[in-house]
Amino acid sequence: MPSIISEEDKPDFVTPGVVNNPVGWGPISIPEQFRDIPYQPFSKSDNLGQITDWTGNLLERRYKNYNQQFGTGQHYSYFHEEDESSFQLVDSSKPQRSLYQRSRARYQRTRHQRPTQRVQDPKTGRMTVIPKYNNPMRRNNWNNRGHDNKNQVKLKSSVEVRKDWELQVEIEFSQIAKKYLSYPEKDITNLVECGTLEHYDKRYDRITTKAERPLAMTNRLFHYVSTTDDPIIRELAKEGHVFATDSILATIMTCPRSYYSWDIIIQRVGSRLFFDKRDDSDFDLLTVNETANELPGGEGGSNSLTKLSLEATYINQNFSQQCLKREAKTFKRPNPFVNEDDDHEPSSVAYRYRKIPLLGPGAEPLTLICRTEVDAVTTSANGEEKYMNIKALNEWDLKGGASEWRQKLDTQRGDILTTEMKNNKCKLAKWTVSSILAGSDLLKFGYVTRSMPRSSGESIGHSILGTQEFIPKQFAAQISLDMNNAWGILRVIVDRCMQLKDGKYVLYKEPGKGILRIYKVPLNTFEEDNDDSDDEEEEEEDK
Repeated sequence: MPSIISEEDKPDFVTPGVVNNPVGWGPISIPEQFRDIPYQPFSKSDNLGQITDWTGNLLERRYKNYNQQFGTGQHYSYFHEEDESSFQLVDSSKPQRSLYQRSRARYQRTRHQRPTQRVQDPKTGRMTVIPKYNNPMRRNNWNNRGHDNKNQVKLKSSVEVRKDWELQVEIEFSQIAKKYLSYPEKDITNLVECGTLEHYDKRYDRITTKAERPLAMTNRLFHYVSTTDDPIIRELAKEGHVFATDSILATIMTCPRSYYSWDIIIQRVGSRLFFDKRDDSDFDLLTVNETANELPGGEGGSNSLTKLSLEATYINQNFSQQCLKREAKTFKRPNPFVNEDDDHEPSSVAYRYRKIPLLGPGAEPLTLICRTEVDAVTTSANGEEKYMNIKALNEWDLKGGASEWRQKLDTQRGDILTTEMKNNKCKLAKWTVSSILAGSDLLKFGYVTRSMPRSSGESIGHSILGTQEFIPKQFAAQISLDMNNAWGILRVIVDRCMQLKDGKYVLYKEPGKGILRIYKVPLNTFEEDNDDSDDEEEEEEDK
């Protein structure tokens, strides 16, 4: 029988209120019981560094970025409004030290545990302790700490920047480090080939340190003609937009590797650009240890920067002519720089004037006319002729009067070449780019060292210890030279120059800094200096 419950005994049921949120989900207002409770904001992507903030700066150093973005948690700070001077809060817990403090304390403990340095007194024969302030080793380490040898050697500027020069463009090496442009090798054409090439003497490949050969002096004439003075460049002026030599292009394309100062003259004539060099500059001199950790120092002595550059250039010229046979290959057109009044015969060289397209994404297509050089020709096993560029690496730092190359070249040639790649990174890159621009099949290196004591007769105080041969493109990959990046750098420089107005400019590389600057200069700049030098020569001849 069902039980009967009276109305008074029934439980009360209150219908809850339902809040409708038409634009989302969740409550649309803050409940009364949670209205004035403080809230510490935090980032959902970060780890929470603390549940509650009791001191406000306990983890300020470790969570510095977190505190800068979301504050230091002042919502939970304690503020005591009454003045109770007798009240003190004592923190009896052991304070935490940071990682830096712990590592520093560990270093100090090990430092005091080091054995004291002792030396023997020459008078008494007893062992004495060297004070810290009187230890010569400690003084030298302190004086040399934080100093680089490159900063101690004073580098000269290639040209003096005058007050009337106007700065037009400034390019940092970091801006062109990631510029790339595909190398259009199949679209390159040879416009003119002239000169005479002699064959390489393969007997020089059998030279070793035990059968070295003295470097002989040559009386041949080398021509370093600028772009605008080249008569064939003038003939080809209507064939392109940009005109330069291989040495100038190699300097621009490898500029991020350079440390010394150099400058190039730029002439904008209508829609054409001419990259040139000054007549009285050291542009054609080879550098020595330009990218080494320690540069050759001092102005005087045989190992100064200037004398080492002259020595390296002299060795390179003599070696490139000594290792040749007198069997010559003559092109249809003769050497354009040979005069009938020259007292010496010209060196073995062939000039190839090449037409190279400069194509860039979204940029106007340009045509480059480049004069390149080839040093020799050789015959392969199947009778095919191959063009060759010949260069010389020289050893100048004879430690204790002994040659390291004489001891290691036959057994550790790779180590010596690796050292040269490190110390002369810019020079090797220039040689490689010049060989690729000329279309040479081979790149021959000769290892030359100083003779101690100096030899007599035909020798100029140097000896050839060996040779090594590379394919230019493979050697470029070996020295981490990206030709696409080199072409991209050239395209950036050309585009910046194309934006300039007609006139004369100077592309200047500041010594020791990775910055290129383009200055606008008066049209008669450097011409007055040449006129003064010509007048002095005429006066000397009259006397």
